[in-house]
Amino acid sequence: MKVNVEIDCTPEEARRFLGLPDVSKANEVYVDAMAKAMQGVGSLEQLQEYAKQIAPMGQMGMQMIQQFLEGGLGGGSKRKGSG
Repeated sequence: MKVNVEIDCTPEEARRFLGLPDVSKANEVYVDAMAKAMQGVGSLEQLQEYAKQIAPMGQMGMQMIQQFLEGGLGGGSKRKGSG
């Protein structure tokens, strides 16, 4: 048996329902800091180097995210026949 449930709610309502903390203020501070830091970037190379430094776990974190996304896209077709 397969059951689908659709819930129509705002992101704020979903956050509260799941009991997740409100991080909007922290997000605003982070975005403002990134915007100010990016104003000093003069070239694409500087931007790439800066992005590597501020990414979670640096370049290793970026590679892990890339592998995760590639694995998810490739692994999805393998699982279809199992259900």
